Amino acid sequence: MSIDEVLARMTALLDELAQAGDARAAFHATYLRTTRAVADALRAGAFLDADWVERWDAAFAGLYLDALDAARRGEPVPRPWSVAFAAAAGERSLPALRHVLLGMNAHINYDLPQALLAVIGDAEFDDPGLLARREADHRRIDEVLTARVRAEDNELRALASARSWRDNAMQPLNRAATRRFLRESRAKVWANAATLNRSRRQGEAAYAGRLAQLEELSAARVADLMRSGPVLLRLATRGFGIRLPGP
Repeated sequence: MSIDEVLARMTALLDELAQAGDARAAFHATYLRTTRAVADALRAGAFLDADWVERWDAAFAGLYLDALDAARRGEPVPRPWSVAFAAAAGERSLPALRHVLLGMNAHINYDLPQALLAVIGDAEFDDPGLLARREADHRRIDEVLTARVRAEDNELRALASARSWRDNAMQPLNRAATRRFLRESRAKVWANAATLNRSRRQGEAAYAGRLAQLEELSAARVADLMRSGPVLLRLATRGFGIRLPGP
């Protein structure tokens, strides 16, 4: 699946979510805009290996889109997504920012390491030069996302029904916190992908055990975001990502 096909699928789904008044539309719209930014960066030649980045982006998006489709059909989904989607369907009204953070957390912490493994084989993990190129493009994605922080904050401000003076005063700190947790979580994702790769080499049972650990830790972090309070500042101090334990 190409990135243009991903964008077409996401655009159609956003129309359906918006028409249904589905709270999941907040994260979906943010993700759609950032995917367009990645597509623009690909066309601009921003990556060392554009073909690999496009395959990675399609694999990454597919994990979320498949979970969303399954949830809409009433089928089971991985626990991080189950928590995030349940919040969107719950009676408690949450701001759009919270739904965006829930979706981002589930997608980055749980889906991203798996997406990296889907496009980095064992031989590539054993090639230091090639792996360094993959990691450089992985970091370049951070730069694309960080450049979107101000624009996404403005999009979420437009969705808010009312903002207090405290919200406005905290805005610069919130943006700084967002940039910080994007960098922090993606560094942990890269380490988790390496851990998953080691378990993948040990066999299906070892990999399944590690993936179950990742699912449990990711779901717990998503659930933690449901607590009230200044969530971005809490993430800035406690961290956004999760880290798989050592052997």
